[in-house]
Amino acid sequence: MSSSIAIPNVAVQNPLSRILRLLPGVALLAAIGFAGKILEQSINRYVKAHHIVFPNIEYVLWAIVIGLLIGNLLTVPKFFDAGIATYEFWLKAGIVLLGARFVVGDIAKLGGISLALVVLEITGSLALMTLLGRIFHLRPKLTNLLAVGSAVCGVSAIIAAKGAIDADDEDSSFAIAAILALGAISLVAFPFVGHLFHMSDNAYGLWAGLAVDNTAEATAAGALYSDAAGKLAVLAKTCRNAMIGFVVLAYAIHWAKQGQAKAVTNKARFLWEKFPKFVLGFLVISALVSAHLFSKDQVSNLANLSRWAFLLTFAGVGLRTNFRQMSKQGLKPFVVGALGEILIAVLTLGLVVGANHIWKL
Repeated sequence: MSSSIAIPNVAVQNPLSRILRLLPGVALLAAIGFAGKILEQSINRYVKAHHIVFPNIEYVLWAIVIGLLIGNLLTVPKFFDAGIATYEFWLKAGIVLLGARFVVGDIAKLGGISLALVVLEITGSLALMTLLGRIFHLRPKLTNLLAVGSAVCGVSAIIAAKGAIDADDEDSSFAIAAILALGAISLVAFPFVGHLFHMSDNAYGLWAGLAVDNTAEATAAGALYSDAAGKLAVLAKTCRNAMIGFVVLAYAIHWAKQGQAKAVTNKARFLWEKFPKFVLGFLVISALVSAHLFSKDQVSNLANLSRWAFLLTFAGVGLRTNFRQMSKQGLKPFVVGALGEILIAVLTLGLVVGANHIWKL
């Protein structure tokens, strides 16, 4: 009943009112991200002036930490919610603009290797999560949602698959909570492992892009290691994102044959609806830069805009990660998700190490 009442209210809202609704939350994202940047610069100046040995912690982590503290220790008023939810838009905008930092030759060279590894990662992740779901006797559709989320692109894939296989809201909530919790852990675990094994920027970035589920967390995990690693993480993750339509289509057809989901009548239309359009934007910007249609200053400005977009994204990641809500979802999906993510991380690490040995990433 509540949703049927809310729809007319949104429909009559004029564009100016919608923008005004977003402003408080967007301002909060910007303030947190800017505070993270200021904190990074202030700490770096202080340790340099006092000759203190201290690792450079980039604004990425500070923005997430500040967002986590605010989101979990304080009660954020509801009127901020609409603007905070735009962090996914800023993520996609940042990825599109990041295309300015890649030329087509780089994408063709790295994309071929990444695509092969993406296919192996998706196949292995789907198989591992499905096996673990059966061992722990999870509901089949919950197992499918966890498998799709871990194999492709986290929460976005779960949401896309939920409607396609007609999964319950409870199953999607469990799967999303597990993926979000594990994504938060990856921000600490992945850079630690990368430094422990002295991974190169390229190898680490490729690994983060292959193994971390959500695009925001994959981007952040890469950027926490280095700027170059962040670029490679986005490229590898973008390749994974592009596969979402095919994976969800396969599950939709499977459950339709079981009589437990709506039949897919137009496969081409289904694939286009599920395909992440920001991937095309990334490629278009890269192609324009490769064709020298932008000056060096314009390319630099586009790259800087992508960093500012990511700054708002990382603030949103922290604000939207609510550990209290996650703790209410039950233990078993987290156990399956955690075991699966560990195995996937080890699998993809082995794939990247092997690829690095052969192709010298």
